[in-house]
Parts: sequence; C-alpha cells; structure tokens
Amino acid sequence: MSKVTFSVIKADVGGLAGHHAVVPEELKVAEASLAAAQKSGLLLDHYVTAVGDDIQLIMTHRKGPESKEIHDLAWRTFKEVTDKVSKPMKLYGAGQDLLSDAFSGNLRGMGPGYAEGEFDERPSEPVLAMMADKTEPGAWNWPLYKIFADPMSTPGLVIDSKMRKGFVFRVMDMQADKFVDLKAPEESYEILALLGTTGRYAVQSIWRRADNELAAVSSTSRLSFMAGRYVGKDDPCMFIRVQAGFPATGEALDPFAFPHLVAGWTRGSHIGPLMPVGLKDAKCTRFDGPPRVVALGFQITDGKLIGPADMFDDIAYDRARQEANRMADFMRQHGPFMPHRLGPEEMEYTQLNDILKSLESRMKPSAEMLVVPA
Repeated sequence: MSKVTFSVIKADVGGLAGHHAVVPEELKVAEASLAAAQKSGLLLDHYVTAVGDDIQLIMTHRKGPESKEIHDLAWRTFKEVTDKVSKPMKLYGAGQDLLSDAFSGNLRGMGPGYAEGEFDERPSEPVLAMMADKTEPGAWNWPLYKIFADPMSTPGLVIDSKMRKGFVFRVMDMQADKFVDLKAPEESYEILALLGTTGRYAVQSIWRRADNELAAVSSTSRLSFMAGRYVGKDDPCMFIRVQAGFPATGEALDPFAFPHLVAGWTRGSHIGPLMPVGLKDAKCTRFDGPPRVVALGFQITDGKLIGPADMFDDIAYDRARQEANRMADFMRQHGPFMPHRLGPEEMEYTQLNDILKSLESRMKPSAEMLVVPA
C-alpha cells in the first residue's frame, strides 16, 4: 500500500467579536467542502475543528506533501468560508490569512499555515495533532527539544533502542528562507543556539536517525515576513507520531505542563504563557489570550482517522493552567514595557513602526541636549 499523507492546514478567515473564536457556520461550510472532497476520492478522511479564531483542516490522503490538489482544496475551502460566511457576517479579519487573490500551485507564502508529512502506516499509528492560537512557529521550539533531545524529559531516548541513536532536527531560518539539518545528541548545543531565537528559527521537521523515519512536522510560515507588515500572528500547527520507536504519548505531552513563554498574545506584540487547554477552552479572551495550545490524538487506520481524543482536556493539566494564569498576571503588570512587549526587531512589523517614523523629523543630535525645550 502507498504511503499515507497526514496534513494539518489552518487559516484565520474571520473571528467572532474580534480575534476570539469562529462561528459554527464557518465550520459547517468547511466540513461540507472536505466531505465532498472525501466523497470524490481525493481524501481518505478528514476532521474539521477550530482553535481560537483559526479553522483547522486535518486530512489524510495519498497525494504527498505540498500536493497541488490538496492545497487547492484547502485554499478553496478557506475562500468559500470567507465569501459565504465571514464577509457577509462582517466577521473580524475576514480572509486575513489569504494574502493573495488567486491560488498559485501550493500554499507556500500564501498565508495559511500547514504541517504535512507522508509515511508508511505502522501496525498501530497513533498521531498527535497540535494547534496553537495567538503565537508563532517558534513556540514549538522548546517542547520539541524536550520531546526529541532531552532524556531528562523523554526516557525513551535512553531505553528505546530505536530512539537511542537520536533524531535529526531540520531547523528553518524563517527570515532567510533557508534550513539546516542538525543531529541530536552530538549537535545539541548547535540546535539550542538556533532554537533559542524563536522569532527567526523554528523546527520544520524531525527525523529518526536509526532509519530516517519521519517523526514530526510543524508549520514555519511567518505572515509578517511574507507580507512585510503585521497581518496577524501565525498560530502554528504541528503533528507528532508517537509510540513504538517514537516518544510515548505521555512523553510528547508532558513538556506542555510547563506553560513556557511565547511571543504573540494581543496584537501579536507581547510575551505570554502558552496554556494547554481542551477544545472547549480553545478561545482567547483575556488580552486576546493568553496563547492557547490544543492537542488532538488520532489513530490512523488504513488511512482513516479514529478519534480524536482531546488530550489536554484533563485535570492533569489544571495546575499548568493555573500557573499560566499567574504568569499572565505577572507579565501584564509590565504594561507596554519589555519584556512583556516584544523587542524592536519584532515590533517593526506592527503599527509601532509608523509611530517611530512620525518622530524621525523631530529627533535632534545629542550635542543640542542643553537647549531648553520649546
């Protein structure tokens, strides 16, 4: 049997009451579009959901990554939702992630984010789809390092013979549009040197070194780099294959019990904690946040999706949510000051840049410092 392709494709095409959540009508149109594609044979299976104001299209097929047919389907689906629901309802940011008026062959550089990979289905194929709102692709850097390179977090790196040779991290320079492959454990310091700069470098994929088997894929598009201006945060998605030679499900989920700080939150301009939540809580309110992450667990069986299990809808993550709220209190008290507000290299894509430009003509040389203000 040919390889199965697992695709998670997302876009913000209009939110209710700001960047809060989608409306049921948006999901209904998206579901109908994918159901028709599955009936035609293009898709093996699909699942439609939303995290915050982002519609998530989860699909299985045999077309391979970056398939023109699959990306065209996603583009048409998001466009149909925009035209039939978002714009007539005047939802906020209607179609904001669609940076072009016409589809150009694939979604690269067009706005929607996607994580796709193909693999031979194992006798049992559990997969975690993770989707975040109000943050950027670099938000995955810390947990992915913990999951695939830190034996203190993932004991399978020590005791699982298929994992002991380590993993290859494919790291994207999102600004230069280049990538580098780095090997863990021996290049762990080099991996950390890049991944610590979350606004520029992000993990694109991870591969098991024992047999070059795909382990994880994440979206790495930066909307601001593509558009040259702030058009919303990137709200990344990813998937991780788990169990039987890959990290156990619990090993892949446990790092999210620490709500690490990520960039995004309101206006995409602030630092805040990444809160693990179930789908019922995947809606952003306080200061348009805090940033949220959802994990859905599937079994892929002959290309079909069994599930999902709502992995963070669990009392085991109650303390993580409480800690995230305490961290949010602390960060918010900084107001417009760093480190709550992003640094200048990130703020140049926001409206702050217009304010700085308006002040340029009023800037004077320091030699005139002793002149009394007019």
